[in-house]
Amino acid sequence: MAATIFSVFAISTIGAGLAALLVLAERYILNYGECEIKINEEEGFRVQGGNSLLETLIQQKIFIPSACGGRGSCGYCKVKVVDGAGPLLPTEEPYLEEAERNEGVRLSCQVKIRNDLRVEIPEELLSVQEYECVCADIQELTYDIRQFRFELKTPDRMKFVPGHYVQFLSPVYEGSEEEVYRAYSISSNPTDVGFIELIVRLVPNGICTTYMFEHLRVGDPVRINGPYGDFRLSDTDAPVVFVAGGSGMAPIKSMLHQMVNAASTRRATYYFGVNTPEDLFMVEEMKAFEAKLPNFKFVPVLAVPEASNGWTGETGLVTEALDRTLNSAGSYEAYLCGSPGMIDATVEVLKGHGMPLEHIYYDKFS
Repeated sequence: MAATIFSVFAISTIGAGLAALLVLAERYILNYGECEIKINEEEGFRVQGGNSLLETLIQQKIFIPSACGGRGSCGYCKVKVVDGAGPLLPTEEPYLEEAERNEGVRLSCQVKIRNDLRVEIPEELLSVQEYECVCADIQELTYDIRQFRFELKTPDRMKFVPGHYVQFLSPVYEGSEEEVYRAYSISSNPTDVGFIELIVRLVPNGICTTYMFEHLRVGDPVRINGPYGDFRLSDTDAPVVFVAGGSGMAPIKSMLHQMVNAASTRRATYYFGVNTPEDLFMVEEMKAFEAKLPNFKFVPVLAVPEASNGWTGETGLVTEALDRTLNSAGSYEAYLCGSPGMIDATVEVLKGHGMPLEHIYYDKFS
């Protein structure tokens, strides 16, 4: 048994070493020379080959969404490469539909610049900006969730739509030797143009959340870029069902600010799922929304009722509470934010109550 374990360890170590050598050779030994990147058939720019397309675009202040920091595990950083990308890689295949592959869509973090490239990028991404900010406030919401408030300095205001997100740059710090970007939904009021608020859950050993929870202090400089995303309230009068859990509160809170700003009378119910009372937060803020929105109701749901200390509200999974209390939903719209598993389960419940799939909008936190 010991010999088998040693053999597996040795093979794994050798494999990891070879992979590291290949990365070093790619970056420092192989010389691809100077390459031109042309975007949307306009005049391009020249760079030294060898880096990923995503990394190179960031260096040129062209920001492509990437929730995983360029590791090929989120599938967000898609761009259309018209020419020069080389063959599709196995790391890209799970994230690309057949139609996307036929159109030349690639994951920019997986495309290495080895020669000239012709790339198509949506105009809305070309208008994304980088913002220099200062951390203005940190509010502890639960033992593992905080709201961060950033004052925008340069530029000093951001126009965004509730449901949008930004990318936060985690700098080099003790325990992390590289800068990484992570995506977080905006939780703030869109009329509060000089500030951006983010609700963030601590990810154990997460590079960015470790920085934000253990190193970031009020007054520290911060860089973000954005806004990004297609998640937003429709411009209709259809009744609304919001469903979220944990830090999925962020975009829903911003949407509720939007409804208050518009003096909306739209019917809306917000199902917010947590495990225990210790996981519940922003209850007073939700009561304030109920007072300002005549047809809005907040429904917190506890998954562990035995720890509820006399809780009289909804219990069980948030999908179970939704299934129990939702009537015919054919004319409704739903806005969901949370883990992929929660969203997939919620979609099935909503479909079971007659809600058309095209009326269900969501933002999956990966």
